[in-house]
Amino acid sequence: MGTLSLRLPESLHRHLAEVAAREGVSINQLISSAVAEKMSALLTEEYLEGRAKRAARSKFTKALASIPDVDAAPSDRWEAKAPRGTEPSVARDKPARPRGGKRTRR
Repeated sequence: MGTLSLRLPESLHRHLAEVAAREGVSINQLISSAVAEKMSALLTEEYLEGRAKRAARSKFTKALASIPDVDAAPSDRWEAKAPRGTEPSVARDKPARPRGGKRTRR
């Protein structure tokens, strides 16, 4: 295991100690975890950039063409909801039609 001498501003060191205590880990463990997370993010970005450079639109369209053109299974469907504040007024909403396209009378 390597050793690293690190100089931190006193306020950062104090906050680091507080967070480590709250998390129930040592300062060394917290710093190691933070460095590992940051490196993972940076290396993932590099990996994705490398993959993007090898990409070809022709391969992409060929892959898309191999997917059957069918509706998604009910368990795979996602219904988008309107953003907050943009929902229509309840008084103006029309009752939803039951599946099958038949209207019901009120």
